[in-house]
Amino acid sequence: MKNERLEKQIDFILEIDKEKSILRQTHLTDHGRRENDAEHAWHMAVMAYLLKEYSNEDIDITKVMIMCLIHDVVEIDAGDTYCYDEEAKKSQAAREEAAKQRIFALLPEDQKAELTSLFEEFEANETAEAHFAHTMDNFQPLLLNNSNDGMDWASHGVSAEQVYGRQGLSKMGSDILYEKTDEIIKYHKEAGHLK
Repeated sequence: MKNERLEKQIDFILEIDKEKSILRQTHLTDHGRRENDAEHAWHMAVMAYLLKEYSNEDIDITKVMIMCLIHDVVEIDAGDTYCYDEEAKKSQAAREEAAKQRIFALLPEDQKAELTSLFEEFEANETAEAHFAHTMDNFQPLLLNNSNDGMDWASHGVSAEQVYGRQGLSKMGSDILYEKTDEIIKYHKEAGHLK
């Protein structure tokens, strides 16, 4: 007898495998190839667990890790939107909303509701868990850029002001990690990797 719930879960599992094909602008450590969305999400989830002591607030780390793991699933349909591409950001919300509706609909109803809720909580960025997940989303590529001598910033002509603008949300999740962020940005501005 066919288990419809299991079949739906397998459909979703296979669908999210496509996240491994979505390339980001950030390169792997030591000038490696561009990372993909799945690698970014995995790295964020591990970082969240390791760095949880630096959260400004008490957090449910399991919830944070799941947010990290699913936050870019929508890019399977919507594509990666480079955080400093102002033109692409204009259509980002609409593209990601359509993707959210299609991809999470593959799941059984209860899991669809659960993951959709977590995705929306991350996007709204109003809870302690969302704040810390956003800090990971910003800190992870910052660390990779730092390991690559600011290569990705320099190649896109990114300014320190732009990076500070994006990293502003990081302070909501962790003052300590924001201090490290500030140190990294100042170094790269001085080194000429950031305009």
